[in-house]
Parts: sequence; structure tokens; C-alpha cells
Amino acid sequence: MSRTEPSIDTDTILRIAAFSDGDVGGNPAGVWIGPQLPPADEMQRLAHAVGFSETAFAAPLGEGSGNWRVRYFSPASEVPFCGHATIALGSALARAHGDGVYALSLNQAAITVQGQTVEGRAEDSLVSAALQSPPTFSRPAAPELVAGALALFGYREADLDPRIPPGFAHAGANHLVLALASRDLLAAMRYELEAGRALMAAHDLTTIVLAWAEGPRLFHTRNPFAIGGVYEDPATGAGTAALAGYLRDISWPHGGAIDVVQGEDMGMRSRLHAAIGAATGGSIRVAGTARFMREAA
Repeated sequence: MSRTEPSIDTDTILRIAAFSDGDVGGNPAGVWIGPQLPPADEMQRLAHAVGFSETAFAAPLGEGSGNWRVRYFSPASEVPFCGHATIALGSALARAHGDGVYALSLNQAAITVQGQTVEGRAEDSLVSAALQSPPTFSRPAAPELVAGALALFGYREADLDPRIPPGFAHAGANHLVLALASRDLLAAMRYELEAGRALMAAHDLTTIVLAWAEGPRLFHTRNPFAIGGVYEDPATGAGTAALAGYLRDISWPHGGAIDVVQGEDMGMRSRLHAAIGAATGGSIRVAGTARFMREAA
């Protein structure tokens, strides 16, 4: 940021909890919308000051084009894609510009987000939003990555669900999927933040998706996000899209959609719905509600 450019006040950033469970829970994200994106160092400063796991910055690409340039920043670094911040952004665009589908141009992909206001209170009204993820792909996770992740969390191979082998899954960002054999194992998740950051950096991961299958279409997940300086996310749209794409790729009996409960162990219960198309490599539609937060965190 040059010396002649004034700093942006964090009060201009909306606070929106994406993938809420009705009027509670969800994953707080910052949303900044302006005529043009600030310099990268200013966006990083703002994201750090807001302190949420992600802040989305959006500016229109040409007057009347309906296309928005979007970048995402965690408190520690920029990330290529963030699902819950996209849901928050779609909610903010719907409230500011009306219900509809908005085209978003990211650093490495072009996606859409849809926002629709739900009847409710003026300031705290819920917005229903859905994103169409970037194209997905997956492959079996490398043995050294799996061994490192098991050691990080103190799990054993016997703690994994043999029906869902460890996978490296991409849906706009890279994730390791580890399916656990019980809900108790998921609840027991613990790790050291710096060790997690080192593992994720070494393997180019954005999060690790820890999942337990309550049934074929209902999953409980937790998402360590150490690379972004965040111990755990209460709702992760990109991770859910990656998980859904991976389940499609291994022919899991998903029936076309899965529901995900996340954040329970943090006291921030969140709900995500992922629609899964049949096409290999196709995008995943991830939907949920978002609630506008009255107070800055």
C-alpha cells in the first residue's frame, strides 16, 4: 500500500456467520465490498485485524457486468478459495443488490454464488446461499502424508474407516480427507498448531477434513486450518466440496447429496448441504444459510 492510500477501517467489513444452524452457529467470515480491490498488503492487514478464519474482498469487474473479482485472506495468508466466505459474500451481495446469481472471478477459477433473502428480522435476517465450487479432482493420499497426519493427531491406522481410504481432494483448494471409525475419535481431535502448519505447508494443504459417516448421506466433520493460523474452522465449504467430490470418485453411495454437521465440538454447530453430480471432475454445489452478526468479533 502506498503512503498516499488511506487505510481502510475494519468497521467497513461485514461480519457474517456462514452455514449457520438457523439463528445460531455458523462460521464467521469478513466481507468487504468496494469499487476496486485494495492492495494485497492492505487486504492481509484487514484480514488479520478482523481475526476470522477468512475475509473475502470483492469488487465489480466493469460497470454492469454482473461479474465480481474476489480474493480471500486468512489472518496469516491468502488462499485461492474459501467456501464459507463465499457463502457470506453471496449473502452480502443479495442484501445489497438483490437476490440472484453472481459470477465470481477468483485467482485460479471462475465460480458462481447464489443468494436469496429469507423472511426474518431486518438486521438479523437469514440469507440462503449456494456456491458452485471450482472443478474437483482427487487421488489416494500419499503414504507419507497419511503417516504424518496420523502422528499429528495421535491416531492409529485402526482408527480409520476402511470404507473411505485417505484421499487427497481438491475443490478450489487442496485438502486431506481422513475418515474416522467413530464419533468419539472425531471428538477427541487434538494437535499442535505449529506442527499442523508445517505438515500442511509441506504437502500444499489448505485444511485437513476429518470425517465420520453417521450414514451414507450424513457426515460429521472437523477441519483443522493450521496453515491459515486457525486451529479449527466451524464450517468449511471448500472442505465439504472436496469431501463430496472424493466420495463421488470412490463410488460412495451418496445418492446425489450429503449433509454435513460441523462445529459441534466447538460449540458452533453448523450445517452444510452438498449436491453431487455424476460427472467426474464436476463442481459441487454447497448450500446453507448465513446470518448477519450485529457485533464485531
